[in-house]
Amino acid sequence: MDKKQKLITPRVVIMLLVFIVAIPLLPLLISGKWGWWEAWVYFAFSLLGFIISRTLAGRKHPDLIAERGKYLDHENPEPWDVKLAPLLGVLGAAIPITAGLDGRFGPSADFGWVIKVVALLFFLASNALGTAALMANRFFSGMVRLQSERGHHVVNSGPYNWVRHPGYLAALLTYVAIPFLLDSWWTLIPVALTCLVIVIRTRLEDDFLIKGLDGYQEYTQQVRHRLIPGIW
Repeated sequence: MDKKQKLITPRVVIMLLVFIVAIPLLPLLISGKWGWWEAWVYFAFSLLGFIISRTLAGRKHPDLIAERGKYLDHENPEPWDVKLAPLLGVLGAAIPITAGLDGRFGPSADFGWVIKVVALLFFLASNALGTAALMANRFFSGMVRLQSERGHHVVNSGPYNWVRHPGYLAALLTYVAIPFLLDSWWTLIPVALTCLVIVIRTRLEDDFLIKGLDGYQEYTQQVRHRLIPGIW
């Protein structure tokens, strides 16, 4: 098997264990509340959502899984994303850490069933939208870059037919749901910072694609909104 297409490497395994298993478990590990069902639901949605989305996307675009496995190890990422991508990782970890600390010493909120059901619906919508984006776009890399070696071109099918960056929208839905599922006002702070960085990254990526990817300028005339349909 070609080295570039080898999917399972020690580095990938470590990344998966950290980002897909350890980080979603942080609320439980930090709080020590192993009967905290909301935290178990958060962990289950995170883990199962990843497994299902990558399995479906991998069957359709095996090269996409290899591309995403090279996170922070590409030759031509945009310089600004070399900083923003790791920052998003740090902020993404800060969210369950804050929720775990709040659960240990608080909690600071006690949201009712209605709000928690809405949060769960956000999780479901996020998983569905993120999976659809991965399956529609074989260029859905973990780093912003021009993938000339992979025949990079504009994708306007699936969710890309009504918003230009559905993957980021899916991430926003997940992050916004976490504080309300885990009863934590404090967690809204890292969530707000994470959402701000996602908005900045969306704008920078959009500008980069307009300048560097053939046909993207025309695509922006067809699909007017970058991140949130009807708003921006």
